[in-house]
Amino acid sequence: MTADHTTSAPPALTCGACGTDPADPLAWRCPECGEPLELPADALNPNDAALSGQGVWRYAPWLPPMIPVSLGEPTTPLVDLAVGGTQVLAKLEAAQPTGSFKDRAAALLVGWLAATGVRHVAEDSSGNAGAALAGYAARAGITCDIYVPATASPGKLTQIAAYGARVIPIDGPRQAAADAAAAAVSAGVVYATHLWNPFCLAGTATWAFEVMEQLGGPPDAVVMPVGAGTLLLGAARAFERLRETGRTDRVPRIYGAQSSGCAPLAEAFARGTADPWKVTPTPSAAEGIMLASPPRGREILRRVRDSGGAIVAVPDDSLWSALGELARLGTYIEPTSAVAPAAVAQLRASGALRDGERVVMALTGSGLKAGDRIRDGLLRA
Repeated sequence: MTADHTTSAPPALTCGACGTDPADPLAWRCPECGEPLELPADALNPNDAALSGQGVWRYAPWLPPMIPVSLGEPTTPLVDLAVGGTQVLAKLEAAQPTGSFKDRAAALLVGWLAATGVRHVAEDSSGNAGAALAGYAARAGITCDIYVPATASPGKLTQIAAYGARVIPIDGPRQAAADAAAAAVSAGVVYATHLWNPFCLAGTATWAFEVMEQLGGPPDAVVMPVGAGTLLLGAARAFERLRETGRTDRVPRIYGAQSSGCAPLAEAFARGTADPWKVTPTPSAAEGIMLASPPRGREILRRVRDSGGAIVAVPDDSLWSALGELARLGTYIEPTSAVAPAAVAQLRASGALRDGERVVMALTGSGLKAGDRIRDGLLRA
């Protein structure tokens, strides 16, 4: 934690649906209607302040005020790759300190927790979010309990425990771990949920800020995995704020990639519904996005449609094929990340992605977190 750089108190949260201002400043959702809470509309403020450094905190002048908590986040690289016959720019989020894009969310989430004096938190995660929160909580001296699906990758659970967090395996689907973590609130522990907390979206907004700086303008399209949609929504909101503040005159088309084993958003997109489709998850290697009820699903669908993009679902055989293809190009990603290159190939075949466009693909996590799953999956593929 950077002790020499404190700021004014973080802004209060308000319900985006009914306008309620919760009496509890640490409420994780609206106490009246149950919908997600939001930061003020101007919390993301791309302004004329000088930017310095790299990574998440380079954009501190554009972000909500808080105590910065850092593990030395870099500006993640953009690498030219040929994926499924399409030339794309891959943004390598595995370069983050704990090995995934979730560090962007955790940096701001833990900064907010530190600024409000929280000392004990609970979170649910299939792995990456738990590792990120555990790492940043350790940096800030905050005690951390992570509720995980009992089937989560052993490598991720080892990483979480190594940071000193208490790992609590929960039998059943991904949602069971979320329910268990939420129940911990009644025991006096703060529910620090990346699925609901808007500071996490402010953190993932920095992905889009970096892309804009690296390219000197917006790409034509972005493709990324989507479960709860923290990366997609953070990026979408950031691109829109960049347009609203006059830093660009357009936003990219946004494409989300889901597993066909759990595709509430892809199904809703295909059917033209405003809300996520009700699905029953079936097993998939894309463990990080197996969420049947994304809390901000309606906004995800709206923003993707408004951008001219789409949400597609890919089967596991395409996931494994894409993972192997990228590995042979020197890029080692976890199975969840591989839905993005699999979707690129699918979108290229359908004509949604066209020759000559600048396409940025988010590769969200490191293959080093799931070596055993990758070994077994590639042998079967």
